[in-house]
Amino acid sequence: MSKKIYVGNLAFSSSEESVKDLFSQFGEVLSVKIPTDQITGRSRGFCFVEMENVDGIVEQLNGTEFEGRVLRVDYALERQNGSRFGSRGHYSKSYEYR
Repeated sequence: MSKKIYVGNLAFSSSEESVKDLFSQFGEVLSVKIPTDQITGRSRGFCFVEMENVDGIVEQLNGTEFEGRVLRVDYALERQNGSRFGSRGHYSKSYEYR
């Protein structure tokens, strides 16, 4: 199972640090990545959190309110083909929401 978690419906004002603080209640956070729009630099409203252990986190956090938004939390799945239609291929290892 992936150690990466997809977090959707994230507030545009959320920071990597605030997301890390939320997830650190459940164990060691290895990384938080909040993708941004290349033109505006604004958050795209989702992120990926990599944890040492993801057991039970999805069930506990999915549907909870965080910074004024109800989160959609699920396990991230590694993409099979590397890139999708419309992708600019900037990432060598991509994850997507299932």
